[in-house]
Amino acid sequence: MRKKNFFAGPSVLPLEVLEEIRDNIVDYKGQGLSMIEASHRGGMFEDMYDECLALFRELLSIPDNYEVYFLGGGATLQFTMIPMNFLLSGKCADYAKTGSWANKAAADAQKLGNVNVFFDDKANNYTHLPDAKSVKPSENSAYVYICANETIGGIEWKEFPDTGDVPLIADMSSDILSRPVDVSKFGMIYGGVQKNLGPAGATFIIMRKDMLERRNENLTAYMDYSLHAKNKGLYNTPPVFSIWGVKLVLDWIKRNGGVEGMDKRAEKKSGMIYDVIDSSGFFISPVDKAVRSRMNVVFRLPSEELEARFVEESKKEGMLGLKGHRSVGGLRASLYNALPEEDVKALAEFMKEFERKNG
Repeated sequence: MRKKNFFAGPSVLPLEVLEEIRDNIVDYKGQGLSMIEASHRGGMFEDMYDECLALFRELLSIPDNYEVYFLGGGATLQFTMIPMNFLLSGKCADYAKTGSWANKAAADAQKLGNVNVFFDDKANNYTHLPDAKSVKPSENSAYVYICANETIGGIEWKEFPDTGDVPLIADMSSDILSRPVDVSKFGMIYGGVQKNLGPAGATFIIMRKDMLERRNENLTAYMDYSLHAKNKGLYNTPPVFSIWGVKLVLDWIKRNGGVEGMDKRAEKKSGMIYDVIDSSGFFISPVDKAVRSRMNVVFRLPSEELEARFVEESKKEGMLGLKGHRSVGGLRASLYNALPEEDVKALAEFMKEFERKNG
């Protein structure tokens, strides 16, 4: 019997995708070898990769003037690559400190150039976001940087800033394809795939082509986005297994209503848990209601002892991953696209029963 997987990442994959991987892992569609042992230069891998990129474009309605490809190194490598490419001498970059991931990105950028922190919610333990309409690029800004969804703090930008001629760059590791996004508002969108798109290992890059005209031209090969764009992410051996998994997840998303279908699923599933929290004086959400994440629901109980008991008893019910991140404590339920609705319903019922017994 499969567990109910609420881990924040690597995270739940659709059962259909896991079964398809199982059925084709040794002999990919009768071609006599596995996808994960095939050359990435042409042949069956590149055929699959091209289908994956085309499907990504289709599902997210990515305009033709954007490059789309995958890299290794995780989203964390992008914390460095972005300022190395775009934070040129005489320029600054605008960062919003909204939680762990945005803060780490800002810290790396500060080692490479001039960073303007236009928002920092440290005083409120990163439970709020700025009004998107209030965000204006600073003078000589190279780009404005945000993390669209903070998995640890459980906050999500519901609207995105309009930064005019200054490129907006967003880390969408944990909410990509959970809702429609107007890609044309961004200079760059990127993210690790291991939360909402596939097995860990690959990082997706969506970049407007004119961004390359703004880049530092004196970089080593792998750090230069232009080189990767020319090679559609295949300058060196890509994370083959992860990309194959992404392709299968994208197929699954398309079969299940596309991004609009995922949006409805996210609203319904997160609503189940927030309804329990809001109707209770026992469970507490520390996050401003206006920016609560639909992917990562964080909540607290009256004591750490009760929180530990909640985690232990939930495990007995086959629920895993409900302990909050070690940096903030508490509890967290990650409700990514592939998590079945019935698993979320089971968690909601468990929460009600736990309150009845311990409230």
